[in-house]
Amino acid sequence: MADSTVPPRGEKPPRGERAEPSEAARVFLRFKDVFGDPNARRSRGRKRLPDPQGSSVPFGVGRDPRGLGDTIASLTAQLGWNSPLSQSELLASWREIAGDETANHSSPAGIDEGVLTVHCESTAWATQLRLMRVDIMTHIISKYPDAGIASIRFHGPNAPSWKKGPRSIPGRGPRDTYG
Repeated sequence: MADSTVPPRGEKPPRGERAEPSEAARVFLRFKDVFGDPNARRSRGRKRLPDPQGSSVPFGVGRDPRGLGDTIASLTAQLGWNSPLSQSELLASWREIAGDETANHSSPAGIDEGVLTVHCESTAWATQLRLMRVDIMTHIISKYPDAGIASIRFHGPNAPSWKKGPRSIPGRGPRDTYG
């Protein structure tokens, strides 16, 4: 029985239609894809990539041993860790930046989008540090330029809030509730 899609041997397929390759042709094309073209030139040896100039020369440029500190510094720069490491160093050395007395009454809470947040013991300390903001910022920028600190926000202690829940309304609060 002859297949209706394949024309008999010796006949051309109708115009606009392509004849389906035989099973032997399909096997040959599959082997050609998998194993390569048998007519192509092959080199029996491994291809070696050309070495950059001076890389294979002993005592050449870039072959000297490097210190561990230099290696770690280049690794942190490659991985983009300079800013987070600098920010954590800044938070760890707050006492050194602000001074002993100021650090006893304040502590850095964190850094978010270039804003250093500092919690203070009282509103008086928060106000005092707001007045010292320029000095502290210049010290931070000179000592930790990679930290990316754009400004400092000083917060006093939290006052009690009478707002309960997300649906509270603005108003004067509990004025006449106690008496």
